[in-house]
Amino acid sequence: MNTEKNYSSIAFQKWIAVVGIVLFLGKIVAWKLTNSDAVFSDAMESIVNVISAFMGLYALYLAAKPRDENHPYGHGKVEFVTSAIEGSLISIAGVMIIYEGTNSLISGKVLNKLDLGIWIIAATAVVNYIVGYISIQKGKRENSIVLVSSGKHLQSDTITTLGVVVSLVLVYFTGLVWIDAVVALILGFYIIVIGYKIIRKSLSGIMDEADPEMLERLATFLNDNRQAEWIDVHNMKIQQFGSRLHIDAHLTLPWYFELRKAHDEMEKMILLIAENTDRKVEFNFHMDDCKPTSCAICQISECPVRQHAFTKKIDWNGENISQPDKHTLNS
Repeated sequence: MNTEKNYSSIAFQKWIAVVGIVLFLGKIVAWKLTNSDAVFSDAMESIVNVISAFMGLYALYLAAKPRDENHPYGHGKVEFVTSAIEGSLISIAGVMIIYEGTNSLISGKVLNKLDLGIWIIAATAVVNYIVGYISIQKGKRENSIVLVSSGKHLQSDTITTLGVVVSLVLVYFTGLVWIDAVVALILGFYIIVIGYKIIRKSLSGIMDEADPEMLERLATFLNDNRQAEWIDVHNMKIQQFGSRLHIDAHLTLPWYFELRKAHDEMEKMILLIAENTDRKVEFNFHMDDCKPTSCAICQISECPVRQHAFTKKIDWNGENISQPDKHTLNS
């Protein structure tokens, strides 16, 4: 199933690359016709679209490769790397746009054939938005950061393109050529911000930054399906490798359980999580034995070795399941 998703993502990324090339050529034609800085800024971002589309295609190809001796966790992390490069290219394009816009604002520029340029740029905006929306939805379904990043990039390109259309319309009706350069400057700064956000998200994946929302969802799910024998869950960590997840956790079980029974309880939790996610998950669970301090939070009603009365249930949440130590009445 995951292999089919990978091939589907790669095929779709190919279409994104082809569409990116066609739209870039259309914007180059519009720029040559109009001599507009705003159109130039849009064309520069489209160059990044084309480059990042092919980089994304390569990333999806690598991420689909099975794990090997040199990559025991697979190749999924490459998606974060290519997304970071994409964000950097976007930011560089923003700097170039600001440079050109500033020069035009100082020296002035003559614009031509704005009516035809407006129609060409408006058409690219519509296509960009549709392809971007499809890419984001497909990326969410298949847990692909590359497709989501590509889609967001295309939709951000749509916003900048609409800004370009508005600026061309204003210049066409008012004759105020400086509007074109000012819009280019605004779009340049906007593109830099978009690039920074993509870089930030990519770095968080590369550095295995904790995902509080994901931990919270998992904690809520485990609470809803909790077994009395699962005395405690702690030291839980979630790592992302492309579309796959790796989950580490410590599960506290009654100390008197035989090894087979303890392992069966651990398997119940692992299977419960695995069967209720559409992502491929690798688990590394560690079994801990309960201590006398666990009695106060243990919900086993007929425990044969209880040393202290049950006091209260500890509800699991994203914060406390990730703490390194066992839960007690006070932690």
